Amino acid sequence: MDPLARQKVGRNGFGVSRLGFGGAPLGDRLEETPEAQAEETVEAAYAAGIRYFDTAPWYGNGKSELRLGRVLRTKPRNTFIISTKVGRVYFRPTSEESLRRHLRLAELQFDFRYDYTREGVLRSYEQSLMRLGFNTVDALLIHDLDFGHFDSEEGVAARFAELEQGGGYAALRELKERGEIRAIGAGINYAGMIPRFLERFELDFFLVAMPYTLLNQEALAPDLALCAERGVGVVIGAVFSSGILATGPRPGARYRYQEAEAPVVEKARRIAAVCERHGVPLGAAALQFPLGHRCVGSVIPGANHPAQVEQNLAWMRHPIPTAMWTELKSEGLIHPEAPVGE
Repeated sequence: MDPLARQKVGRNGFGVSRLGFGGAPLGDRLEETPEAQAEETVEAAYAAGIRYFDTAPWYGNGKSELRLGRVLRTKPRNTFIISTKVGRVYFRPTSEESLRRHLRLAELQFDFRYDYTREGVLRSYEQSLMRLGFNTVDALLIHDLDFGHFDSEEGVAARFAELEQGGGYAALRELKERGEIRAIGAGINYAGMIPRFLERFELDFFLVAMPYTLLNQEALAPDLALCAERGVGVVIGAVFSSGILATGPRPGARYRYQEAEAPVVEKARRIAAVCERHGVPLGAAALQFPLGHRCVGSVIPGANHPAQVEQNLAWMRHPIPTAMWTELKSEGLIHPEAPVGE
């Protein structure tokens, strides 16, 4: 599979490289990355031909955007696609308690509030432009509007109301109509959220993180089925399920950003065994699997070291026999209706 081939995402022909670059690790959420190493990682991705870069204010409280922007500003702006996200507005911490509540390892010392209103969306957009050092981005995504961040139906409904009645989505639509951005998307962490967005808003694509991977295809229906019906594009983030599909099912492997529980480790072990029988690295299967779906235009694994970029490229290029996918289905390890590569 050619990782550098350009793919269309959704109806508007928003073109991205099949293998993109996920900027979350550059925010130092789980481990601190030296500045020089972060810069070398982005440089390695661009030099290799990767042309789609995704980031967000949430990744390190602005750190990922600052790091990506510092490197990409040295490249011709028309040679790459960059997306970032809205939904959080940042400000200087107002108390020690606030600072302690929001800081994690090596992240920048800023506090935030959720805000999906018109004012919040536009402020988030402007803050991102300043951190990146660009006067526009190619796409903006609505970030983290789900039950993982708002614990109740009332909480989620209130944020959807900010987008709808509060003018947040209208602001995004106006940015697109003026040509400031080329696409509007939403980041999805849980199955069942895509229909909820599409019944209210016209979106170009979704960035799906966790519910459609080699380990879990719960978003196959109705989420991806509805995208196919509506001509909406999909980008897959967290393609390694936050770690276990890259490291393998070893002790301490991570799934959904926490240490994987025994049933997940066992399923990953069985998948890895099938891959090994066919001479396929587990990471190669994880990267290539989502691209079998006709809605999926790109996978964007994260990286914080040039060697990880090189490894992802090699895994994307590794041939995978059809017999491997057939065996995974026959063993009940992937959904029987999940589309797979030829």
